[in-house]
Amino acid sequence: QFLKQLGIHPDWQFVDVYGMEPELLSMVPRPVCAVLLLFPITEKYETFRTEEEERIKAKGQDVKSSVYFMKQTINNACGTIGLIHAIANNREKMNFETNSSLKKFLEDSLSMTPEERAKYLETYEAIRVTHESSAHEGQTEAPSIDEKVDLHFIALVNVGGHLYELDGRKPFPINHGETSDDSFLEDAIEVCKKFMERDPEELRFNAIALSAA
Repeated sequence: QFLKQLGIHPDWQFVDVYGMEPELLSMVPRPVCAVLLLFPITEKYETFRTEEEERIKAKGQDVKSSVYFMKQTINNACGTIGLIHAIANNREKMNFETNSSLKKFLEDSLSMTPEERAKYLETYEAIRVTHESSAHEGQTEAPSIDEKVDLHFIALVNVGGHLYELDGRKPFPINHGETSDDSFLEDAIEVCKKFMERDPEELRFNAIALSAA
């Protein structure tokens, strides 16, 4: 519903990933161009996130300049930012309606820094209003902007044959290595499994795939 209101033609859709076994992954329509992972922010995860950031800053990583990445400055907007990351990094595959508010946002923000994109989203009424109306429709109950939420969305995308994790709470994209259009879903699920393995007592994980309709 949110995609439709943002002016994206319904030849791509978000579908549930019911499980990580091969037979359940085979139920996901192909091709898949992005995966959104919902996971809990726990102490274990925050410790890992800090260590990961320090390790990458020390060792460096290869991130293609064509990766579209934005910071998150709005509370509880990680779902919207995950969706923007998913669409922005697959924009050449999407069919946008002529008056698409998301298409305009992407065109306006392509030359911006990740921080500037975040600031622009804060003032971009069309996406905020669409987000609020989708939330109130009840497809999913969105928390209020001030509520303390310990669940978080990130996007996994394939840009130029590399799998990137895009999380607006992190300072930069995370390159998870090589992937291809054919293996992307399986490769993205391997990254999801690592999140789950870091917090084996947690059950609050969910994945959805941006798939061809």
